[in-house]
Amino acid sequence: MTNNAKKTMYEQIAKHGSDLNVIFNTGLDPVKLCKKLRPLELKANKIATDWCNGIIDTEDIDPIIEPVLKQVRKILGEKIAIQFNGDARGYALKISDKIMKANDLKLYQDWGGYGIICPDFTPNN
Repeated sequence: MTNNAKKTMYEQIAKHGSDLNVIFNTGLDPVKLCKKLRPLELKANKIATDWCNGIIDTEDIDPIIEPVLKQVRKILGEKIAIQFNGDARGYALKISDKIMKANDLKLYQDWGGYGIICPDFTPNN
């Protein structure tokens, strides 16, 4: 990764963390906040992938994902509901499009308007 690409990536991470802090007021440094959330996104996405691949049964998904959501709530608080997206093709931790619109929230979003809790800003090489 070039120095310019790395600089751009960290600027995006810092902006996203700042946007999260506007919503959740965590008091954490924006980059540190994103670094705390990223492993939880990866864990939730792995759960979604295993669920989609039939490794996790539907009746087992809630008790498996709940500890991850609990950790996210511990970091962000419970001001805005965070939901699990079980479609492994996208991000797993989101804010619903309805909440995003109703509260005029500014945050990285997917095409459906869902707020993404911890997107990957790594440049495509």
